[in-house]
Amino acid sequence: MEPFSIRMRARWADMDHNAHLANSAFLDMAVDVRMSFFLETGFPPTEFARRGFGPVVRRDEVDYLREVRLLEELTITLELAGMSENGSRFRMANNFYKADGQPCARLRTDGGWLDLAHRRLAVPPPDLLEIMNRIARTDDFAVLPPSVK
Repeated sequence: MEPFSIRMRARWADMDHNAHLANSAFLDMAVDVRMSFFLETGFPPTEFARRGFGPVVRRDEVDYLREVRLLEELTITLELAGMSENGSRFRMANNFYKADGQPCARLRTDGGWLDLAHRRLAVPPPDLLEIMNRIARTDDFAVLPPSVK
């Protein structure tokens, strides 16, 4: 299975003082890719809001490989690097590629699902778990311990 991917350009607002893509912009783009995946698979942000839960990030880890300059086109992929059997925890992987195919960054995000009414971690509903299982898996995919029973 091929990873989900979208193309984006490095915007003026994404630049840092050194005239390259800011670290926070990599994180923002990765979130846009993840939410685009859910939208395209039939689980838009409005559905998260309607059901009163959403993703919560525990940790982001970024490896920066090459500079990205203003208006450079990037392809950003999404893969699943880990998930608990009940889906309560996940590890997403986003890879950033320049137009010529050279990798410029790798991002790993550990997270889970937050019940917004009770402000605690939760198991995702079956339809969301099924969508999570549609995400292409990395070669080093790992089964994670659950956050909740």
